[in-house]
Amino acid sequence: MRTALFVTCLNDALYPRSGQATVALLRRLGVEVDFPREQSCCGQMHYNTGYRAETARLARHFVKAFEGYDEIVVPSASCGGMPSESYTVAAESVGDAGLLRDVRELAPRVYELTTYLTDKLGKEDVSAFFPHRVTYHPTCHSLRAGALGDRPYRLLRAVKGIDFVELPAQEECCGFGGTFSVKNGAVSGAMNGDKARHVLETGAHVLAAVDNSCLMNIGGRLAKDGHPVRTMHLVEILARTEADGPMDGIPVVQAGAAR
Repeated sequence: MRTALFVTCLNDALYPRSGQATVALLRRLGVEVDFPREQSCCGQMHYNTGYRAETARLARHFVKAFEGYDEIVVPSASCGGMPSESYTVAAESVGDAGLLRDVRELAPRVYELTTYLTDKLGKEDVSAFFPHRVTYHPTCHSLRAGALGDRPYRLLRAVKGIDFVELPAQEECCGFGGTFSVKNGAVSGAMNGDKARHVLETGAHVLAAVDNSCLMNIGGRLAKDGHPVRTMHLVEILARTEADGPMDGIPVVQAGAAR
């Protein structure tokens, strides 16, 4: 079984620790994962703004980069959904029957990380250790397109030492939405303000999610307002073990402690 990591361009450029944590976790679970260096952007920004031909070119590149792999694991619900949700539309829009055939064959081999862990590997307890208070933001794509359901929650609740707190109004959008936050700054900012307020209501020291783009948005608001809540991709929590100990700079809280 050949397994590849599709790290995504955002993680590669801004959040490399998420990619490193994914590799560390998968190797700990007995999965040897490769990193095809030819990989590039999945084309989500292009697709969401109507550039179908440009998306099709990136889809062709994706198919070529991951050719021959049995499994492609993605630490992002939004980018992980591109092959199954958007590549067929892009291929059809440019009339490329060969690309359409290739992406239909490829899509079932692409797994968002939490789905891969729970459904493919049958794991919920991954021997993680994280003795800190954590809340979780279910990103819009993970809820409404990727349909991750309770998979991230099951993984978090199985982490040893964690004090997991439910986020109020958790299904509300954080206001990022890619170019939405650029084109509709005032509305996006108000939505993000609501989300940041709900995060603070939990008393959590760490906010987790499966998409670093949303964490970047919420974390930016929290930092701008002077709140020291740390944002972490879910996989960075799952990758930590008792040998790592508590994280520096984050209060250690006993699981189930009074709030």
